[in-house]
Amino acid sequence: MKNLISRYEEVIGYLVFGGLTTVVNIIVFYLFDSIFGAHYLVANAIAIIVSILFAFFTNKKYVFKSETPTFQLWLKEFSLFVSFRLLSAVFDMGSMWLLVDGLDIDANLAKIITQFIVVALNYVFSKFFIFKQGE
Repeated sequence: MKNLISRYEEVIGYLVFGGLTTVVNIIVFYLFDSIFGAHYLVANAIAIIVSILFAFFTNKKYVFKSETPTFQLWLKEFSLFVSFRLLSAVFDMGSMWLLVDGLDIDANLAKIITQFIVVALNYVFSKFFIFKQGE
């Protein structure tokens, strides 16, 4: 069992912190959409920004255990992370618009639906393009 856990430690860590990032995203979206009354796309943009920042620091430290010895390398990693997360944000925003305005689905339910695909996209981006070990 111990071998199995250590073999999949990164995936397990990503599921945990990806799950927490998703929770942060959904809570911030709910607060701005339902409590503060912001337009759902504005609430979604704010939620995306907050969750990108949360995800960068948790993925870097706890999931991929990436160490950057210089500020320049840290900045490169951060820039790549934000760039790829903005790609998934485009999917997120487009899906929200399609589900809410196109299919008349409740904004909070649409947000939850979109997050399943967003989490998968973000794992692939982080694993293969951003937090590459040994570079």
